[in-house]
Amino acid sequence: MSIQWFPGHMHATRKAIIERVPEIDVVIELLDARLPGSSSNPLLAELTAGKPALKVLNKQDLADAGRTAAWLAHFQAQAQTQALGLDASAAAPARALIAACRQLVPRRGGMTKPLRVLICGVPNVGKSTLVNSLVGQRRAATGDEAGITKIEQRINLADDFYLFDTPGMLWPRITVERSGYHLAAGGSVGRNAYDEQEVATALLGSVRGAFADRLVARYKLAGTEGLTDDELLAEIGRRRGALMAGGRIDLQKAAEIALNDFRSGAWGRITLETPEEFTAWWAEGQVRDAERAERKAARLAGKKPSRGPGAGERLVTPADEPTDEPTDEPADEPATGAGPAPA
Repeated sequence: MSIQWFPGHMHATRKAIIERVPEIDVVIELLDARLPGSSSNPLLAELTAGKPALKVLNKQDLADAGRTAAWLAHFQAQAQTQALGLDASAAAPARALIAACRQLVPRRGGMTKPLRVLICGVPNVGKSTLVNSLVGQRRAATGDEAGITKIEQRINLADDFYLFDTPGMLWPRITVERSGYHLAAGGSVGRNAYDEQEVATALLGSVRGAFADRLVARYKLAGTEGLTDDELLAEIGRRRGALMAGGRIDLQKAAEIALNDFRSGAWGRITLETPEEFTAWWAEGQVRDAERAERKAARLAGKKPSRGPGAGERLVTPADEPTDEPTDEPADEPATGAGPAPA
């Protein structure tokens, strides 16, 4: 299964970012600290190329501390980039964000040259909650569901610091398959765009390597060795009483249990990917995407009309050609993801 989700309001967000970028000094990208590479948006990197960036690993209290440190170092090593971690317990997030942005553009500031900052992130990464904590009141709608914020708003964090908040946005085609699963597991994909059993099974496959002990402790398992990912999901369902008539395991209920436990932090502090792992996945995804483009070009080349246009047949265009993956992306727009890795 290939997970894709780019509904209409994300097209509007892309256009709003394009219009806003020329006057922006710094771009804050809010990332999910449990999946920093997968939640780093290649479309945003493309739209804001050349702008100083602040990578904020949100929900770091739910992520593995060692892997968070590795990701912060990874981002800090990039040109024109600062990185910091935040969580719900942060006492003064506004002060930390303002200070980090000022370091990136020290020549901006004061009433004559106010600092103009764009804050972006994938859906349900905690951006609206952070914005509300920054201003000390409920300015942005929040909820445990992707795609709640739908409009841009400007917030003054200081007399010379303007923050432009944008709705959560993914990208037209997710080329790293594992990223699609991780984004869905983290709650950044609309519920109608994926199968919960498949996502839960993939999530268990990502977790059981470095964090198998968390699953054993949570569900009182004898161990995970010798079990496939599907069998592990079934065992979780059996242990948590997700049973149907005749003692059959309700795999849908088991999947919901696993996903909810991950999202709530019931498994403990877990990060699904390291910088090295994600870099390898990205490279593999680019190879597959290039092969896909070659296959599509070959199909188009092989569908030439036997008679000229107007003689009962028409030329085949890219809009006529079916894609390999489902997507809401318009046929006349190229998919994003062919450039350098966003992380």
